Amino acid sequence: MQSVYEAVGGDDGLRRLAHAWHERVLADEVVSHAFSHGFHPEHTERLAAYWAEALGGPATYSEVYGDESLVVRMHSGNGPHEEMDRRAIACFDQALTDLGLTDDDRVRSVLYDYFAWATTVSMAQYTGSADDVPAGLPIPRWSWDGLVTD
Repeated sequence: MQSVYEAVGGDDGLRRLAHAWHERVLADEVVSHAFSHGFHPEHTERLAAYWAEALGGPATYSEVYGDESLVVRMHSGNGPHEEMDRRAIACFDQALTDLGLTDDDRVRSVLYDYFAWATTVSMAQYTGSADDVPAGLPIPRWSWDGLVTD
């Protein structure tokens, strides 16, 4: 059975998805606020590498950029932001449609579930301070059956 990473088109497919999502969020009046301070020029490439690792692809993100602690810290310390999260998820869903990833219900469903979980659970744990994020967190893995627990 192929991994979610393979089903979405590997690195190229995830780069296209990251680009489509990033375009959508920059155009959203609420979610774009998260990027108002600027963002890394390789944001899309890094995001695609992160998603690739999470969805069963190579560990490029961990090997080149950092671990889950780094990612969660970037998303922490801003208080609760449920409306922004809902809209970011809606932008992701629209990006799936933009790329035709809604044609296969299984692929669309697992990608949507992953992104919604990552947004509302994994990235939303430390609303008070980025300093609360523990060091050394591994990037969570997601399969066809959801979160992979070892």
